[in-house]
Amino acid sequence: MIPRYSRPEMVAVWSAETRFSIWFEIEALAAEAMAGLGTIPTEAARAIREKGAARIAAMTARDLARIEEIERETRHDVIAFLTWLAEGIGPEARFLHQGLTSSDVLDTCLAVQLTRAADLLIGGVDRLLAALKARALEHKFTPTIGRSHGIHAEPTTFGLKLAGHYAEFTRNRARLLAARAEVATCAISGAVGTFAAVDPRVEAFVAERLGLSPEPVSTQVIPRDRHAAFFAALAVVASGIERLAVEVRHLQRSEVREAEEFFHPGQKGSSAMPHKRNPVLSENLTGLARLVRGYAVPALENVALWHERDISHSSVERVIAPDATVTLDFALHRAAGMIETLTVYPERMRANLESLGGVVHSQKVLLALTQAGMSREDAYRAVQRAAMATWEALGTAGARDFRANLLADPEVAARLSPAALEAAMDPARDYAQVETIFARVFGG
Repeated sequence: MIPRYSRPEMVAVWSAETRFSIWFEIEALAAEAMAGLGTIPTEAARAIREKGAARIAAMTARDLARIEEIERETRHDVIAFLTWLAEGIGPEARFLHQGLTSSDVLDTCLAVQLTRAADLLIGGVDRLLAALKARALEHKFTPTIGRSHGIHAEPTTFGLKLAGHYAEFTRNRARLLAARAEVATCAISGAVGTFAAVDPRVEAFVAERLGLSPEPVSTQVIPRDRHAAFFAALAVVASGIERLAVEVRHLQRSEVREAEEFFHPGQKGSSAMPHKRNPVLSENLTGLARLVRGYAVPALENVALWHERDISHSSVERVIAPDATVTLDFALHRAAGMIETLTVYPERMRANLESLGGVVHSQKVLLALTQAGMSREDAYRAVQRAAMATWEALGTAGARDFRANLLADPEVAARLSPAALEAAMDPARDYAQVETIFARVFGG
């Protein structure tokens, strides 16, 4: 993660200070649970809590350097932290980490960090959902052309475009909630996860205090299928951001120009061409989505660990956990800001909609002809004949529009009067069910 694509709220989740604070909380809670069970003296648990909390609260850069110094000797990060913590607690520190293994601390801490990160991501989705809903309602009946394969298809509304993205991010929100629940697990089960040296009630106590659930079978590490599902969910959310970004990029193209990112006063689009207004936000979002998707593969590969535990997953997670969550968090808020300030050009949408001489109404004419008694095959040939004549003559002198070409076709004229053809091509029919779709998406 780099500052350019980071928000401080998410960066803080992954800071060394936050990590050590969570490690201490796990150790202190475990000690308190053990004291309640009579495994260690109550006075020791109290000293661990009070003196340890004071040491954590007063942590400075010098303390971080001290922990790093110890780790250079021990080659073990958890032992280095415990040694530093013990220096501030005194003799009672001998009751720290009773029956625990490093993975109990590391995996439980990661669960806390991932749930906190998920909460921030869900907040980002909520902001994006609010922006999409507001703009969708604003443009509920703003006519625009729908495209398939990038080619004009049939009329739709810009509000419906945005409603589709809203519905997708509603699903993405549910995916993040499910992913959060899946990684919110605690393991305080000791070496190879048998509870041989720690009572299962300690795990239950720590889990409850941290808002987690005990892992049913930890094998010393929490199974990584949970984490794989989490990062896969992040990848799906990132793909939804890219789909939205690609739509904005296409609509901002000069020959389309139906919507564009807000261009700030003083903003420059090109070092060489002063006229440029580039879709830099949506292009940036496309790149960030590629990164987040890329983190899903190593998370999937982390699932297959050796026997009860190895650490091949550890180096991966030290990178992908902060990077994926920080990147997606930034992307969600960038996407929300892009939609909140998006400049929309309804007149340009209407001009593009009408630019092909009316051929976008071909299906309605096809249906009218079949209802008037013509076979579907004959109706399709007649309508396509008129559409191709319109298409190929676009921009030439004396070119007829689609309606005129249809009326000039004897097969069509024999089935549909000018009034019937006019009724068949009525644009109001394209928007008759907009309210129905909006009710499905946003509620009645």
